[in-house]
Amino acid sequence: MSFDVSLKAWLALSLTRGLGGENARRLLKEFGSPEAVFAASASSLKAVVKSNVAAEISAGIPEDAIAPTMAWLEDDSNHIVTLADRDYPQALLNIPDPPLLLYVKGRLDLLNHLSLAIVGSRSATPQGISNAEAFAQTLSNSGLCIISGMAHGIDAAAHRGALRGQGSSVAIVGTGLDKVYPAANRDLAHALAQQGALISEFPLGTPPLAANFPCRNRIISGLSAGCLVVEASLQSGSLITARLALEQGRDVFAIPGSIHVPQSKGCHALLKQGAKLVETAQDILEELSSQLLAPVRSPASQTQACRAQPLRCLSNSASTQ
Repeated sequence: MSFDVSLKAWLALSLTRGLGGENARRLLKEFGSPEAVFAASASSLKAVVKSNVAAEISAGIPEDAIAPTMAWLEDDSNHIVTLADRDYPQALLNIPDPPLLLYVKGRLDLLNHLSLAIVGSRSATPQGISNAEAFAQTLSNSGLCIISGMAHGIDAAAHRGALRGQGSSVAIVGTGLDKVYPAANRDLAHALAQQGALISEFPLGTPPLAANFPCRNRIISGLSAGCLVVEASLQSGSLITARLALEQGRDVFAIPGSIHVPQSKGCHALLKQGAKLVETAQDILEELSSQLLAPVRSPASQTQACRAQPLRCLSNSASTQ
């Protein structure tokens, strides 16, 4: 398999130490494309980024550093999708900080499929597990792709239920795609790779760092038309996902539970703040009915503009985090 210079430039830009998403977008806005960034003079780069970052970029595309990823891409099930690609999720273009690129293992078509996030507690109750699986399977059979984070508890249950349906499931993970975390979900990860997809913004080799998981939550919510919280304590990371969904203009749904169960308190807090109470999957389908009936989203019309000038793709989103 051969790889063009453009993909290598995108990958090299994303791997530049000390750059970060905000400054990468500034460089793209200034120079127009990753190839142009690497062709720019050191002095022009320093006008946009710090001297050490400019020096690393001026050194050129680090072939040795990107070689492992290029080898990973030899597997036909592995992909990298950049802002300039037609397969890039169009929903992410409407969030403030879309990733420059995504590592994907599995089905690319699911990146632009109408989706719903289902999230919740890692320490879920048996009833919560049952609810997550049942809701996910019904919603999947109704045409929705179910997105979650492959964590223990509600996330894993949602993936399992969705994989039994027709809409399938996508996991947004907080590690490189050459790692499975948590290790106990290895079989689930393999099933997702075969029937759905695994997605990460983090380079291969990235371990399960604590800071990565709240960061990936913006992608879970950003890819989705809405977010269902099945169970969550008041300290649950699922509430971060729900908050991001609200900030991104997505619907937030919550299942009520017993007032005596800690895993219900986060859902009840969301309901007090205006989340939509749901008792059946049909409640969600009614809220999303207009989107379910709409034509399937096609990103092809933006493709040429994105390839020529990637920052045009971000016209509806903020340029900084």
